[in-house]
Amino acid sequence: KEQKMAAAIAGAKAKKKKWNKGKMKEKLNAKVLFDEETWARFLSEVPKMKCVTPSGLCERLKINVSLARAACKYLAAEGSLAPVVIHSKQMIFTKNA
Repeated sequence: KEQKMAAAIAGAKAKKKKWNKGKMKEKLNAKVLFDEETWARFLSEVPKMKCVTPSGLCERLKINVSLARAACKYLAAEGSLAPVVIHSKQMIFTKNA
């Protein structure tokens, strides 16, 4: 009995398990305005892409998503992109054949 009591007291004093925080994704410093180089790349690459989404442009060109949304709307109005799905949360465009 004495050994059990000593073990219980020792167990109560043991440190609690620390759960790891998990791996955090590295924050990307995306551009909020087009510079000349990115704009030229955007105009050359994007109209040739099969599936164009703001999140895809964000990954590819390292630009802000709001900037990518505005740029997609610009190309759609110009006639280079054709909208497939326009939703408040996600827009999908394809190249205009």
